[in-house]
Amino acid sequence: MGPSLFQQFVHNSLILFRTIIPEPQNRHPWTLSHLPYIALSYIPFLFLAYLARRPDTYILRVLLFPIVSSLILAVSFRHCWTIPSLNVYNWGQCLFAEVTLAKAIEYAFTPEGMLKVGENGLGEDVKRLNGNASLNGEQNGHAEPQNLEHKSYFPRWFSDATELMLTLRGLRFKFGNGLHIPKHTRPLERGPFLKATLSSLIKNFLLLDFIESIIKLFPGVGDTSGGSMFYPALPHPQRFIVATFIHMLTGSAILSGFGMVYDLITFLAVAVFNDPPTSWPPVTENPWSVESLHECWAKRWHQLLRQTFLVYGGYPGQWIGGNFGGVLGTFIASGLFHESAIYALGNGFDYAPPLFFTMQAFLLVLERLWRRFTGRRVGGWYGRLWVYFVMFVLAQPMTDSWHRRGLGGGMVIPPFISPAKTLLPRIILFLNATVRVGA
Repeated sequence: MGPSLFQQFVHNSLILFRTIIPEPQNRHPWTLSHLPYIALSYIPFLFLAYLARRPDTYILRVLLFPIVSSLILAVSFRHCWTIPSLNVYNWGQCLFAEVTLAKAIEYAFTPEGMLKVGENGLGEDVKRLNGNASLNGEQNGHAEPQNLEHKSYFPRWFSDATELMLTLRGLRFKFGNGLHIPKHTRPLERGPFLKATLSSLIKNFLLLDFIESIIKLFPGVGDTSGGSMFYPALPHPQRFIVATFIHMLTGSAILSGFGMVYDLITFLAVAVFNDPPTSWPPVTENPWSVESLHECWAKRWHQLLRQTFLVYGGYPGQWIGGNFGGVLGTFIASGLFHESAIYALGNGFDYAPPLFFTMQAFLLVLERLWRRFTGRRVGGWYGRLWVYFVMFVLAQPMTDSWHRRGLGGGMVIPPFISPAKTLLPRIILFLNATVRVGA
């Protein structure tokens, strides 16, 4: 007796899946000949974004989605960087693909399309807020005052589609409603804003360069083949101290990296594309001063991937399990999002990252229970210690799983533009020579 219809369906689905996302060892190396295909692969996604801003296109968007999604995943997951130090770029390109796929899902399956703040339907002009409108740092109210409207160098349809494609927080779109926006910390006049942004860009670049160079000094952790940050040769107290130090360096590198990339994009958007400074509020809000996990995830930490996690897990989770299902689904999606990109490094799947992020939903419930039984929110110095315990202790297995698979050995800042990679080896040689002379 032959295989059943269901078995054939499962078998053929797996073949299709592995055609689009092959096993890491079966991926194709990037070459310069692939560059045209990368650009061409995202043209259907641009068309989908265009349709999402046009009325009466829902059926067409749904029909276009299989093509768009297949191309997005194939261009990133079928190809890889084969030079070991560039393996980190496999991680980056797959993160990008996952974000883009979430956008495509929302564009395709939102019947009314992607509406801006003030719009009641597609095809009409955005209703502007009054002249006193501004980003208040608490919620989305991002339709700009008329006097801040800027001229685009591109056709209206193209600007409309690219704005939708490139926005992550949805500052001018309805899907960003309820999003916390940090208050502006830079001058809002164009010249001083650009000067402050450039200064921040340089600081974040130098900090990231220094931290990355320090991480690469640790055996195993700084190698392209990867290694655990828990060194078994060290006694337990020293082992935990060293692992905590590496963990904190990793988190600081992520923060400075976010800041550097956001500063660069902000500078180009305002200086080259004439965006108003009000369109670029800070990406984080002093995360080191956080006093609860609620505050951390809803306000202090960056909200760039909020909509991505809602699409993948928050909306389905809420449909299945109400408010808690939405929260749990969001964090499950976050964990799988991070782990799926790390999987692109080619060193297998690990459950530590998904478990850490999934755990956050239950820890948030504990904070709610604390408030219910004590009548007080988690906060103050004990709230900060609580968050630091979660981030600096409970998160260590996740960071270790990243380093064991080679993330810390990847080249983030190229050596030819890296002051730290030039100076640190010389400083270390000088210190070693000084110690030998002193001995």
